[in-house]
Amino acid sequence: MGSLDGKVVFITGASRGIGREIALKFASEGARVALAAKSSEPHPTLPGTIHTVAEEIRELGTAALPLRVDVRDADALANAIERTVEEFGGLDILVNNASAISPTGLLDTPARKFDLLSAVNGRATYICAYHAVPHLKRSSNPHVLTLSPPLPKSAIWLGKYPAYATSKYSMTMYTLALAQEFRSFGIAANALWPKTMIATDAVRVHYQSDYRRSRLPSIMADAAHFIVTQDSRELSGRTLIDEEVLRSQGVDDLSVYAIDPASQLAPDILIE
Repeated sequence: MGSLDGKVVFITGASRGIGREIALKFASEGARVALAAKSSEPHPTLPGTIHTVAEEIRELGTAALPLRVDVRDADALANAIERTVEEFGGLDILVNNASAISPTGLLDTPARKFDLLSAVNGRATYICAYHAVPHLKRSSNPHVLTLSPPLPKSAIWLGKYPAYATSKYSMTMYTLALAQEFRSFGIAANALWPKTMIATDAVRVHYQSDYRRSRLPSIMADAAHFIVTQDSRELSGRTLIDEEVLRSQGVDDLSVYAIDPASQLAPDILIE
């Protein structure tokens, strides 16, 4: 496994939940982290901003760059990646974590919601890659990691949540496209998705009854860490599941990640 010491990471949706956990995990090994998210001011009910996470990273002894970015804004994304490269001298890892969710059927998903899902999920993944790849080409071990599910074998989830599921699968498709197009440059691109519900604000809002049956975001951070520390020419073009990644490394006791180890875990959505 490689080291993250001195590596430069750009993470979208980095102010809370899984994005924050990944940022702190990578920073704990010396990575310099650009935190791109809309949350720059305190929210009345949701904890965390790009500035609070930046302070947590600095307390770990490494550098952080908080960047207020709405990933629907292509110019803002371009400027944020350029600022990251100017500040830290390059880019080694792109983490596409920002996501919008709407677990709704067709008739409960109007055009404005469809547009939001498409823009935050698939479109932002594409635009981030568009601006990051020229810099990743100069990295010694470049990785793109996208938090999106394996491609479907059936239409089960498409039939339940057509707009949301399609937007998340599109993130995976763009990631696999990157892996193929830039394989000769040694740029790895992989997707990562949880086997179970993860205790995030989205789960608390949309699946409140499953919150206690969820795992901590740290399981995703630990799986992400393993992926981006592999040789980028060896691990690419894969759709990976957090639990399977950790078990492949000999981690058999996953109970430490459970909110309530005594409860039966709730399977995540978009998992077949």
